[in-house]
Amino acid sequence: MASRQPGTLLGPDAELVLGEDEDSLVGAFNRAGVLAAADVHVARVLARLGGEQDASVVLAAALAVRAPRAGHVLAELSTLRETVTAEAVSAAIGEGQAEADLSSLPWPELPTWLQSLARSPLVANGPLGGDDRPLRLVGSALYLDRYWRDEQAVAADLKARSRAQLKPVDEAVMAGGLARLFPGAGAAAQRQAAANALRRRFSVIAGGPGTGKTTTVARLLSLMEEQAATAGGPPPLVALAAPTGKAAARMAEAVHAEAGHLDVADEVRRRLFALEASTVHRLLGRQPTSSNRFRHHADNHLPHDVVVIDEASMMSLPLMARLVEAVRPDARLVLVGDHRQLASVEAGAVFGDIVGPAGDGAPVPPGPEAAGLTVPPRLTVLPPGPMASSITLLEANYRFSGSLAQLAAAIHDGDGDGVMAVLSDRREGHLEPVGAPLGTAGVRWLPVDAATAGPDSLEPVRTALVGAGRALADAAGRGDGAAALEAFGGMRLLCAHRGGPVGASTWNSRAEQWLGPGLTENGWYPGRPVVVTENDYSLDLFNGDTGVAVARPGGGLSVAFRRAGSLVYVSPARLAAVQTAFAMTAHRAQGSEFDQVVVLLPAPNSRVLTRELLFTAVTRARRQLILVGTEESVRAALRRPVARASGLTAALWA
Repeated sequence: MASRQPGTLLGPDAELVLGEDEDSLVGAFNRAGVLAAADVHVARVLARLGGEQDASVVLAAALAVRAPRAGHVLAELSTLRETVTAEAVSAAIGEGQAEADLSSLPWPELPTWLQSLARSPLVANGPLGGDDRPLRLVGSALYLDRYWRDEQAVAADLKARSRAQLKPVDEAVMAGGLARLFPGAGAAAQRQAAANALRRRFSVIAGGPGTGKTTTVARLLSLMEEQAATAGGPPPLVALAAPTGKAAARMAEAVHAEAGHLDVADEVRRRLFALEASTVHRLLGRQPTSSNRFRHHADNHLPHDVVVIDEASMMSLPLMARLVEAVRPDARLVLVGDHRQLASVEAGAVFGDIVGPAGDGAPVPPGPEAAGLTVPPRLTVLPPGPMASSITLLEANYRFSGSLAQLAAAIHDGDGDGVMAVLSDRREGHLEPVGAPLGTAGVRWLPVDAATAGPDSLEPVRTALVGAGRALADAAGRGDGAAALEAFGGMRLLCAHRGGPVGASTWNSRAEQWLGPGLTENGWYPGRPVVVTENDYSLDLFNGDTGVAVARPGGGLSVAFRRAGSLVYVSPARLAAVQTAFAMTAHRAQGSEFDQVVVLLPAPNSRVLTRELLFTAVTRARRQLILVGTEESVRAALRRPVARASGLTAALWA
């Protein structure tokens, strides 16, 4: 491979493929930065194995390989010229490189291109094409065949579950339970979500932060227990899971907290307290020799009667495919999440595709309702289909109101002027004290570039961080792991990038400089917060788990983690994959919430700055938000909703 010449090429993959002819088609796209070296190498290997010599087919294969790397499930050839150009220009600007002229790239003519692909031995043509081809052409969409198969498997499974009927529930018991556990007119959508999940093998509970999703889950599980007792059967075997360890821990904590005050029988309460949550990978039984093979699959189903997945928006298409095949066909599958948040860092936006048109504000037609229950009115009605009555949107926010709620709503709508109206009134403060009640969440805007701003401009950030850091260090210094973890959960710096001048690593270093901890020789100190970056099954720690280093009696340090409601302590020497976590990326913070959040926006031309990233970061705050970034960065984020090429919505909702 050869290095690119600075200022002439696009994209983050700064390598050219050696030995590629100057006149070759894939070579031109590689030199322009559209294709990475890996894309070209894989396409050339496929062509050699399949005896394919058509340059346009080799190019299409490389673009299909590129698609999952860019987050897409497929390469839509009819619009690829426009979408690739936009992505590549954004990447080039984000990397600080000069823009190359992509308009002169030799894109094949679409009709001829599709004909060549249809004849190729590398390509299965249409849904009924051969099973032994690495590529699949459906219309003008070109897939790597395994992604097409995953997409089809997820669509077929969820539609079958949506059509399937469970044994009839006891309507009188359900109506009484719904009225008891979801009282009041404001809980109508939650009642509907619970009723859907009781009656159906597949259901979706979608909603933004603070809309009561996990509360609904805890009460739903209680209702399932009551139904089983009424029928004279055993209580259902329940699995709770989430894509990350942190999200799983938060789900279990929320269910336990809700169980403490539910109006249910003591035996039901005890079983809710006994529930634990795991990562999806751990639930499926990940094999140590493979990243995508699991102990549970279509021929060895999970034993559970009910499987509830929280933060489902973080799941990739391949992982969702492995999940649905592992859940028994007669079991209930409940997906919980926010379709407006960041999608998986891998291919697909599966949860958003599943919610589909139901997430656009259209109403979901209710199924047969328990006596006296109604659902909130909406503007239009979705066409009937197997998916429509499986999905419930929760919209009432119980976590925060005021300026933070207004800001979140305007970001969700992509309303730039509305966002700026909220922020412009808050340049100088109006930030409520940390002890203010939840309903008075405050916003403060610092309209500066976080990468270049001077100390005076960032003084509110320093003040907030030092205050939280001292409370953390005090608790850690006296060996109080519970207090240290609580203090750590009070505040977080959120970034778009891991590296760079506005990245999490840079701001972790700055935080340590501001706090001035007494570092030991190996970099540890009392009060160092860390996040686990790789699953460690020997320690029962998972990617996303957070802990704090605390002093131990007799000297030395241990790292305190919370697990299933209790504390565990691990020697720092045993933690091979952790990072300091005063600051973290918005992706990693998904599924968490903090009393106070500082959001540090990158430059407006950052290729990861999107509306979903801004929404996710802002809505991690419970009480206070400090947003650091220029108006240009804010408006740039709002103009860029994430768009991932996929056929799943059409397959589910057609």
